[in-house]
Amino acid sequence: MTKFSHLDKKNNPQMVDVSHKDVTKRTAKAQAIIAVGNDIIVQLEDGDIKTKKGPVFHTAIIAGTMGAKKTHELIPFCHPLGLENCKININVIDQQIIINTEVTITGKTGVEMEALTAASVAALTVYDMCKALSHNMIIKEIKLIEKTGGKSDFKQ
Repeated sequence: MTKFSHLDKKNNPQMVDVSHKDVTKRTAKAQAIIAVGNDIIVQLEDGDIKTKKGPVFHTAIIAGTMGAKKTHELIPFCHPLGLENCKININVIDQQIIINTEVTITGKTGVEMEALTAASVAALTVYDMCKALSHNMIIKEIKLIEKTGGKSDFKQ
């Protein structure tokens, strides 16, 4: 049976002690997929969706980056981290908006939650900015794609 890292011996919640961990380069990649209808896709112009609120993808990239930097304020046991890099790319394939994030740090703990938060916040921002065009959107997938550094690596 796997022990949950955020529980002590008495099953009380706790932050993970990373003081003994080695400082390594750690990277995490995540993805969010939003299925949208044609009523939104037809608004695509010059690689972005234009709305009265402004350019959707540019705004989502900014919001996702802000979300990654504030992950520790949103998720109780995440460590506050000084991120070294946060990249967010948004592409439209068929009637899906694909958001890919990559977050990097040199430190004692990983950045999976920061990459997932960046993807989530960017997806929610797309939804918020496009809901005036249509509510026909489904944020259907948010997942960790890859993580490197630390005790173990992972690849989807």
